[in-house]
Amino acid sequence: MDCKLAVSSLALVAAACTSMQNPPAANVPDNLKPGANESVTIVAAARGVQIYECKAAKDKADPHWEANDGSKIVGTVKARADAPQADAIPWLLLATKSDGAQGSFSRITSVQRVNTVGGVAPETGCSQSSLGTVVRIPYTADYYLLAEKN
Repeated sequence: MDCKLAVSSLALVAAACTSMQNPPAANVPDNLKPGANESVTIVAAARGVQIYECKAAKDKADPHWEANDGSKIVGTVKARADAPQADAIPWLLLATKSDGAQGSFSRITSVQRVNTVGGVAPETGCSQSSLGTVVRIPYTADYYLLAEKN
């Protein structure tokens, strides 16, 4: 049986969550830049854990976010870049789709995960003997939620 580390994030969004008229764009490598028709609508500083679980290879964990109003989005990785810090999870550009009630996240089309610290998967990897093992690694990141320009 093939095994892999499945990852999910549990992030507590800090009080630095910003939703303003024109939040600044993230300073990112070219492959992580949003589409020309997208702009930043929400910036959230997060502190939490990356959860790594050794599972059978068929299992997949897509990142997802849910707002207090019940609106949800699910992300799929479009592009990635190594973090400037060697011991940090990569920076990502994720395409999103709405997966819940109408609300504050319904218009979100992409998410950038940047300014990461920590969260790197354990070096031990995953094997048949370690199936079911769960490891929680602390991390912080900034999330830039983007929507189509009006």
